[in-house]
Amino acid sequence: MSEQLLHLVFGGELQDLETNEFKDTSKLDIVGIFPNYQQAYAAWKNAAQRTVDNAHMRYFIVHMHRLMEPHAHDGDSH
Repeated sequence: MSEQLLHLVFGGELQDLETNEFKDTSKLDIVGIFPNYQQAYAAWKNAAQRTVDNAHMRYFIVHMHRLMEPHAHDGDSH
C-alpha cells in the first residue's frame, strides 16, 4: 500500500486572468479530497474540461499533505 498524500481539488471563477483571486468565494466548486496526486489530477482535468468554455474558470490542486506536515515531503516532486 502506498503512502496516503491528500490532495484537494477546487476551483471557481477568477476576477481576471492575471491573478488567482476569485470573483465570489461563496461559489467555489469543491471537487473533493483525493488520496494521491494521480486521482486528484484526474478529477482536476475532468473539472477543467467541464468548464472549458469559461476562460475565467480555474481549478487548482492543493497538496494538503504538505500543509499538514510541511517538512515531511520535501522531496515530493508534485
